[in-house]
Amino acid sequence: MRRILVFTHTGRKEAVVATLETCTLLSASGVIPVMRAKDQEAMTQAVGQPVPGVQILDTDCTLEDVDMGVVLGGDGSVLRAAELVRGTALPLVGVNLGHVGFLAEAERSELEATVRALVNKDYTVEERMTIEVKVWLDNVCLAETWALNEAAVEKANRERMVEVVIEVDGRPISTFGCDGVVMATPTGSTAYSFSAGGPVVWPDVAALIMVPISAHALFAKPLVVSPTSTMAVEMLTRTEAGAVLWCDGRRTLDLPPGARIEVTRSDTPVKLARMNTTPFSERLVNKFELPITGWRGPAKDDKRRPATTALPVLVPGMQSVEPHHKDEPSIPMVGRTDDGHQEH
Repeated sequence: MRRILVFTHTGRKEAVVATLETCTLLSASGVIPVMRAKDQEAMTQAVGQPVPGVQILDTDCTLEDVDMGVVLGGDGSVLRAAELVRGTALPLVGVNLGHVGFLAEAERSELEATVRALVNKDYTVEERMTIEVKVWLDNVCLAETWALNEAAVEKANRERMVEVVIEVDGRPISTFGCDGVVMATPTGSTAYSFSAGGPVVWPDVAALIMVPISAHALFAKPLVVSPTSTMAVEMLTRTEAGAVLWCDGRRTLDLPPGARIEVTRSDTPVKLARMNTTPFSERLVNKFELPITGWRGPAKDDKRRPATTALPVLVPGMQSVEPHHKDEPSIPMVGRTDDGHQEH
């Protein structure tokens, strides 16, 4: 029988109810719901008894026995689940119980239809880029981790900026004081990077993003670089301001003065299941509730027609201006009339 791993935010009443409904729907469809032991224990405390028909991960089965994972919660819940399944063949599908929920594929009201699609394997799987993050000090690697959304270097103390040098492909770009620097994936471009003023990058675009946070500098613009590039942030030692590294808001490390943080594209993506073919532009409008009143859109192919009369390229009286190099040396640029004569 097929097995589907159910991740849930057991601290929320709505998530508990959604978990019970999901497990019931899966069991009724002939699919075995699987939960982690700590989630099953939390559900037992919440409802007074174990969720019936559920197998426990690493007790009754392993990740290799599971077909996919369904995440009930917000983007934070999806990031937690990604920690467990990254490096496996398991795709994740998120059901949004939070606010914006860019990583979620469906809303709470679509739960029954979502479970039905998962049971019928009516979905596709896409790979989302992740990044490798390394922290160096005096040529010694202090830590190595990864992120799906972003790696963020932030000041540790509210009252003091950190001073950094940002770098791309081994070449320095600029030095400035700031509250931090976000290094993100396209998936993370709608998360912390977006809040820091970074660009929205479509998920299928292969790129890396670097965004300074509240930089005290004339040039501290967001950078979009090649996916094969190496981005780095070096902590200067001119001050004693402390800094901290956050990866997806989940994994953290205190950064000593002089630390160097390097970010590259990872060879291990995270797999997300997609049931909708909604373009990302439409998801962007829906999630942020963007105003689109007045949009007419392109003309349909069957409605397109040529102009009734040919439009001249140059109308009478219009002048074209030739560049300098087409005139003789030391002669200033002049206007030319339609018949090719110079106008003085």
